[in-house]
Amino acid sequence: MAAADGLERPVGEPLPSAPRGGRQRPLHDGVRQWTKHALRMYQDAFSPDPELLPAHTPWVYRYHRPVGDGSGHLKYRITAWGRCFESADGRLRELRLPVNRLRARSAAERAVAALVAAEGNSDPRLERVRVVQFALSDGRTELIFDGTRDEALAVYRADGAPAVRALLDGREYRPGTACVSCAIAPVCPALPRAEGLLGIADRSRPRRSWSSTTGRGHRSCPARGYLRGLRLPADDAVERGAAAERGRAIHAFLAERHGRQPRTPCTAEVPADWVPEGYRLPDEERRLGTELLRHHAEVCALRTVDPWSEIRTEPRLVFDDTAADLLVLAEPDLLYQDAGSWVWRETKTSGSDRPSRDVLVAYPQLALAVRIIGGGLLPGPRTGGRVELEVLRPSGVDLRTVDPFAPATQAAAQAVLQEQVSDWHAERLFGAVPGRGCTHCEVGKWCSVRQLPEEEPEAPR
Repeated sequence: MAAADGLERPVGEPLPSAPRGGRQRPLHDGVRQWTKHALRMYQDAFSPDPELLPAHTPWVYRYHRPVGDGSGHLKYRITAWGRCFESADGRLRELRLPVNRLRARSAAERAVAALVAAEGNSDPRLERVRVVQFALSDGRTELIFDGTRDEALAVYRADGAPAVRALLDGREYRPGTACVSCAIAPVCPALPRAEGLLGIADRSRPRRSWSSTTGRGHRSCPARGYLRGLRLPADDAVERGAAAERGRAIHAFLAERHGRQPRTPCTAEVPADWVPEGYRLPDEERRLGTELLRHHAEVCALRTVDPWSEIRTEPRLVFDDTAADLLVLAEPDLLYQDAGSWVWRETKTSGSDRPSRDVLVAYPQLALAVRIIGGGLLPGPRTGGRVELEVLRPSGVDLRTVDPFAPATQAAAQAVLQEQVSDWHAERLFGAVPGRGCTHCEVGKWCSVRQLPEEEPEAPR
């Protein structure tokens, strides 16, 4: 956004002393490469329009709401993160919303964006409003609102205001990644404290979030993990390779089946159209997925779980490790109760029949599960419980059980987490480590030192 400010600022007008976002810091190489690409796509999407000029300040809609006891007003601001343009005569405004890839916008999103463009920094001259989203990945655009100021207000009253009222009236706690920057996180009743969960006692670094995915990405290449953490667009050819796509499709199918009411165990009767919408699988991967799902039916947790026991499918678990000042995120494939104690199950798929020797090293999320259940961090009984690993293979299914209360297992889990977290926690540069892994790096296109195998020269004819 700061670079776009520089591109669009009128000739002769000085740049602000500091770009949006506060103080400057050195740009990571991957961020620099991505920014160059994003600016090029932005310029390709929007040719210069002499009738539209950058707004002097971003648009903000301000709203005052009376306090329930009549003692005053609460003040709210609604903003839209994007590029603000207006005609010189003030009759037209255009709000451009950047996204990595074009995505469907809800009616509420469209309505609130239209409100900000129509009423933010209110201008009585305004007659017409346009809202456009543009994709920084490929430069495509989509018009999501185009109408008069009165039409924008009408759309907001119909589709936006109910959503905003529900947000303002809501009293639900939703722990998640936002807890990293939330001012009330230290006293939030819905954010469990887990001092020492990751085995690191160091609060000198900025507060961040960590998950097993974070550790896995950093271990393969610090730059790769860093850029994934920033959610830079990934290469679909790598990110959605056939085997990875098959694994995700199986997880999505099982999550839907396990969440059905009334509960019914999975069976070997797998429907021919089992692949969930949005997943693309070659025929051979579809057939292999069918076989793996049949193997799953042999050990489906719903075969033995009590009807009244709690079952949570892919729940998001959030803990505040106060010793490291880290927000720890975990998402078990299945969390269920057996005789009142929690069972954490991870389901993995493999096209190979070779078993893993050390499951905590091979699947670090199991080490985190051991620490969470063994540490009594889940609500309910603090004794009992177990961690399960279900591996679906072409030849059958392996179901391994880990005792999270065994001292040796606890020590092994702590060692695995410390190894994963310590280097990442101390990292400051997140430099790339080029090598053979570059071929399979989903964010490698943003890396200037990426190494790819040289193409074989054509044989002479």
